[in-house]
Amino acid sequence: MVALHVPRTAPDEGVIDAAKKVLGAALLATKEAVGEIALTVKRDEITNVLRTLRDTPGLEYQQLMEIAGVDYPERPERFEVVYHLLSLTKNRRIRVKVSTDEATPVPTVTTLWPVAGWLEREVYDMYGVTFAGNPDLRRILTDYGFEGYPQRKDFPLTGHVELRYSEAEKRVVYEPVQLPQDFRSFDFLMPWEGPEYRLPGDEKATGEEPGAPSPAPAPATPPLEGKAKPARKAAAKKKTAPKKGGTA
Repeated sequence: MVALHVPRTAPDEGVIDAAKKVLGAALLATKEAVGEIALTVKRDEITNVLRTLRDTPGLEYQQLMEIAGVDYPERPERFEVVYHLLSLTKNRRIRVKVSTDEATPVPTVTTLWPVAGWLEREVYDMYGVTFAGNPDLRRILTDYGFEGYPQRKDFPLTGHVELRYSEAEKRVVYEPVQLPQDFRSFDFLMPWEGPEYRLPGDEKATGEEPGAPSPAPAPATPPLEGKAKPARKAAAKKKTAPKKGGTA
């Protein structure tokens, strides 16, 4: 039997203790669940924290994989910026979180990983979180002239503006979103072919009170054979009966 190759992964045992030792007061909270470690740190210290996690022997989280945003509207600092790091030498991952609001920027980490420039632009485009020191903080996913931040919980699912190509103007035009009537009808029941069964909601069309009993199906039409048999019997009896006054 040939053994399958399984990548070796260093255990997370001792990672939290090592992080507490090197991060000190910059570390606010730690959490380990389902085999994953998450660190919550001070916003202003994020650059120093990530550099320490990258360069400290034994931790060695060399690669920035992703920067994600999360929106919690009920919190005073409603946004979380989450950094996902990968250790290439240990083959393990860790998450680092900071909190911020709509007005307070987060320090950029483009000085540590140039790829962070695009990742920070995505968070800015979707949530409106700004990053101090990012040399090119522009929208990257939405269209030109887009207003608002689509991943915020208070942003409508339909958006505010839609675009289309106008044949008359020979260009793309922006218009306020208008839902057709088909999208405003939420009655998904429909009658089927056959007997007239009453479905929930039919009382709205007839003006009857809800809960009225369903009418019984119409009786089936009797077969033609039931009417033809007596007629054939009468005709046969008339044909065989002797005429009055005739000879036997």
